[in-house]
Amino acid sequence: MNILNRIGATLAASTILLVAGCAATSDSAPSEAPEITTVRLGYFPNLTHAPGLIGTQKGFFKSELKAIDLTVTPTAFNAGPDVVTALFANSLDCSYIGPNPAINAYVQSEGDAVRIVAGSTSGGAALVVREGVDTSADLAGLTIATPQLGNTQDVAARNWLADQGFETDLEGGGDVSIKPQSNSDGLAAFSTGEIDGAWVPEPWVASYVKAGAQVLVNEPDLWDGGQFVTTVILCRTDFVEQYPAAVTALLKGHLAALDFIAEDPEGAQEAVNLTLAGLTGSVIDEAVLAAAWENVVFTADPLSSTLVLSADHAVSVGLLEKEKIDAAGGLPGTLYSLDLLNALLAERGEAEVK
Repeated sequence: MNILNRIGATLAASTILLVAGCAATSDSAPSEAPEITTVRLGYFPNLTHAPGLIGTQKGFFKSELKAIDLTVTPTAFNAGPDVVTALFANSLDCSYIGPNPAINAYVQSEGDAVRIVAGSTSGGAALVVREGVDTSADLAGLTIATPQLGNTQDVAARNWLADQGFETDLEGGGDVSIKPQSNSDGLAAFSTGEIDGAWVPEPWVASYVKAGAQVLVNEPDLWDGGQFVTTVILCRTDFVEQYPAAVTALLKGHLAALDFIAEDPEGAQEAVNLTLAGLTGSVIDEAVLAAAWENVVFTADPLSSTLVLSADHAVSVGLLEKEKIDAAGGLPGTLYSLDLLNALLAERGEAEVK
């Protein structure tokens, strides 16, 4: 069963219990749109989602949405496919998410259901392995984790392994066994010797290193110029169309978080650590977090050309069908809706993104 059918089956079977927007008047919504009081926002407890974590912890989203009589309801997820399920179930409005789940959602809905409204993060992912695994050849017969089948790191791992001449399959077989699992479960499995490594985002890379792993592949080294899209903001298409003022307020909070990161890196790291502690129950060592911070770049640019290449990778490893991309209108097609972001950038005197 391919990944699109797997997600479709998940949608049919899943019941999502998230807080829904309820009735109240909002001047931001057209008269024909259902009334809302909150924007339901998703993110992951990852350093690569730092703008979302900071925007929540520092109150940037709350402040901007309050100005139009709305609130924000944040929800943490482990990986992108779960977000897609929630978006399709109309239980989530927008989310920070990796490029490959965003592509899957776009393709599965034949180009209709979702739109990328901004970029967030570049870089911050790596393949970490136990001691004694020093070359790609040493991976033969070993087991590695990824955050979830079909997520961005899962695609990256399978594509890189294929480039090294290894075969993998979606059931964990092949020359190298890939066992998707939550990042926290993967770290625990590595600590007990059940797996030999993982392809994960920060701060999990740093956490694995602290647990005795070493970096075998730093993903930015695989991309021209060292930049590739790790995180974007994805919204339901109908939400963007019906509530542009709400999306604009969300983007204002996002840009405020990016400003804070640029102006006060130490304060930004502290805010991220506070949020991660609340979500995961543990605090990252300050030195480890600082090291991880050096591996990511935060930007509103969605780096669309690298997303298209990520789609090619997903096709090559059997996680996406080229025919269905074409049926959705191709990529980038209508996946991007950047007018609201570019209007804000113009107000700030900054260059538009494409």
